Amino acid sequence: MGDMPQSAPGAVLPNVSKGSARGAVRPGRYAAIDIGTVTCRMLVADIDEEGLLRELDREYAITNLGEGVDASGVLKLEAMSRVLDVVARYQEVLSGFERSGRPVQVTAVATSAARDARNAGEFERLLAERGIELSVIPGAREAALSFAGASCDFLGERLLVVDIGGGSTEAVAGRAGGDPVRARSFDIGCRRVTEKFLASDPPSGQELERARQWTREGMRPFFEELRASGFFLDRLVAVAGTATTVVAVRERMRVYDTARVHKALVTRADLDAVSERLQSVALSERERIVGLDPGRAPVIVAGMVILQTVLDLAGVDSFTVSESDILHGIVLGAACSDAG
Repeated sequence: MGDMPQSAPGAVLPNVSKGSARGAVRPGRYAAIDIGTVTCRMLVADIDEEGLLRELDREYAITNLGEGVDASGVLKLEAMSRVLDVVARYQEVLSGFERSGRPVQVTAVATSAARDARNAGEFERLLAERGIELSVIPGAREAALSFAGASCDFLGERLLVVDIGGGSTEAVAGRAGGDPVRARSFDIGCRRVTEKFLASDPPSGQELERARQWTREGMRPFFEELRASGFFLDRLVAVAGTATTVVAVRERMRVYDTARVHKALVTRADLDAVSERLQSVALSERERIVGLDPGRAPVIVAGMVILQTVLDLAGVDSFTVSESDILHGIVLGAACSDAG
């Protein structure tokens, strides 16, 4: 999952507690590595005796593990190599923390691209040879971890948490601080939609409409079920790179600033304005837009389509961006003795 730098060079990391683990807590230093379809990210954090999380470091790289997976059903060797190179860099970062004398417990997960690939076992083996035990988690687990991480800052509110990844999108509804009441992982992500529908540069209106219609039809049943259940939202929370990119582009951030992105409110008008700007220009120009990671430029238009569709189906005209996401959920889960 995960998408747009959660911490770009020069970004300011929050140094306050961001969430709390439930259940019996094991204080310590933890690292979570999330290997998604587009990005590979890492969070290093301390958990104290009360279950409060304090971030120490975030790392981010676009690795495009899912390149071509939707059509071929296999992970490319060069894509796996890109991830391995990034993970090696992350291991160097972790070694620095280890030298401080405090061990780091590492949990690594892979999501949509690895789930879809027939050769995911080969990828797991390559990582194991480098000392990383990888879990390819199902969509339901991915959704639950995203909800646990994103709901930390909105305790008591009725939330819909949406995580738009490269190969899948997770939507989870529930009251923050409790268990989700409904969750769904859709095989609808920004890379998958791009490869299926958006062949022109820039995408044509017809391509965009086909992508929008396909996304809407795939997601509609979940939102109809949620509405029929009587669940009403206090807030829609969007995590990962598509959502954070909207804020970074809107604010014209030359240096990504986590503190300005986290908990930012984005109106539908803001989203539409950013989307129109991104989809109206060719890739070479899109890559130069301030606030957009050039590596995300090929898939960001599809991300905007998915996010707009989510707002339409949820019947809301704004969303809140959260920097607390699946990485936080992984760390909090690892720190609970009753996790998993």
